[in-house]
Amino acid sequence: MSQPRNILFVEDNDDIRIITTFALEHDGRFRVLAAESGERALQLADSSPIDVVLLDVMMPGMDGTETLAALRELEATRSTPIVFLTAKAQPTEVQRLLELGARDVLTKPFDPLTIADRLAGILDD
Repeated sequence: MSQPRNILFVEDNDDIRIITTFALEHDGRFRVLAAESGERALQLADSSPIDVVLLDVMMPGMDGTETLAALRELEATRSTPIVFLTAKAQPTEVQRLLELGARDVLTKPFDPLTIADRLAGILDD
């Protein structure tokens, strides 16, 4: 089996962060660096090479779009694929996030058991 890919997972909801982290790591293809805020994500972004960022849109303090902009300023994550998670599934919101540079947008609620396959598909495009 190949080396696990690193996911920076940014989600302020503890339950979603814990369950999704477990599901991704249990899958075996991913190693998760979990952050509860955009600020923490920026700290973790320099700690290890990141293959993909899974980023919540609505968070207190620094929201997902602000976090995306800040990650693009860092050399380590300038070109890292970003996948947004959002409860706002309206086509205009999804289009806005894609125009900001997201590789994909996943809507909440999502099935934690299928997210590893979705992310692997995005990375293998």
